[in-house]
Amino acid sequence: MTDLTLLQTLLGAASGSLVGFTLGLVGGGGSILAVPLLVYLVGVPSAHVAIGTSAVAVAANAAASVIGHARRGNVRWPCAGAFATAGVVGAFGGSALGRSVDGKSLLAAFAVLMIVVAGLMLARRDSGATTVVRLNRQNAPAVVGTGFAVGAMSGFFGIGGGFLIVPGLVFATGMPMLQAIGTSLVAVTAFGVTTAGTYAAAGLVDWPLAAVFVGGGVLGSTLGARAGRALSVRRGALTRVFAGLIVVVAGYMLARSFGVIG
Repeated sequence: MTDLTLLQTLLGAASGSLVGFTLGLVGGGGSILAVPLLVYLVGVPSAHVAIGTSAVAVAANAAASVIGHARRGNVRWPCAGAFATAGVVGAFGGSALGRSVDGKSLLAAFAVLMIVVAGLMLARRDSGATTVVRLNRQNAPAVVGTGFAVGAMSGFFGIGGGFLIVPGLVFATGMPMLQAIGTSLVAVTAFGVTTAGTYAAAGLVDWPLAAVFVGGGVLGSTLGARAGRALSVRRGALTRVFAGLIVVVAGYMLARSFGVIG
């Protein structure tokens, strides 16, 4: 799909706004929404093209969102750098493997992974602490190891990986959710660029649609960041919103994959 109809353009812009809002709100979930929106709403016929296109749009929107979080001091740069560097290495291998897997099977596996991550997030209690976490000898191996694993999954499923990066950072360092969200956006950008590059090289990116997505995401990310600041004062609220969003979208994707809904 290279020539967008008016309806596809409008749906693409609306979908981009929703993705941007999610990125600004919880630092992830953009690709969780972007891929199914492109396939089921906008009408992209190929799951692999949807994955490549979403990677471009999510990387751009994440880069815009990280600026606001950085200004508010929510980005732990050393942790972000170590996590993203290790993750980019994993993303290269994961994206090469993901392109060889059937698109329908890839979407179904993606949905199952989403549900597992949501369960892990809900099982962990958010202390609501505001401690500033720093990269040190104790947590560096966990940050690097988790970054590599998340990057590999990000590349395999063609996602920015925010919904994996946020819990990964929390588990590896114990940082509060708001810091994890801000820090994750650095890695989301890096992973998205890496994945988008590999898909673009294979001709699996719809550039006009990606541009529409990015445009819609600008407004959405601004509104999402404001909503995230409001929710951050309520203990555990961001975690519940994040996990709930993942479960809803995963359920829809599984229902579509198994033909429960048309």
